[in-house]
Amino acid sequence: MPQNITVRELVQRLQTYDDDAVIRLAVNPDFPFAHYPGTLTEGLDDDGRRAVFLGDGGQQSYLPRPVAVALRWTTDTTAPQTRRRTARATAR
Repeated sequence: MPQNITVRELVQRLQTYDDDAVIRLAVNPDFPFAHYPGTLTEGLDDDGRRAVFLGDGGQQSYLPRPVAVALRWTTDTTAPQTRRRTARATAR
């Protein structure tokens, strides 16, 4: 469900991450890709409110599966870890 966030809210959210981490855009939940961020510009949205627009800087690669799982765009299909069973001795 889309929701608006302000520049202030975005900055606060980003401050919880490593300052040296790179930014990628996760796009297209049905066929997930990672994109580079592009140019920032200010304009008006459809309701006439001031908005900051972040352009798409181009495709980087497929979105890593753990990221798609964290975004709830796909399910985790990793096989569960199982313990190896040992053979029991049989009486003769």
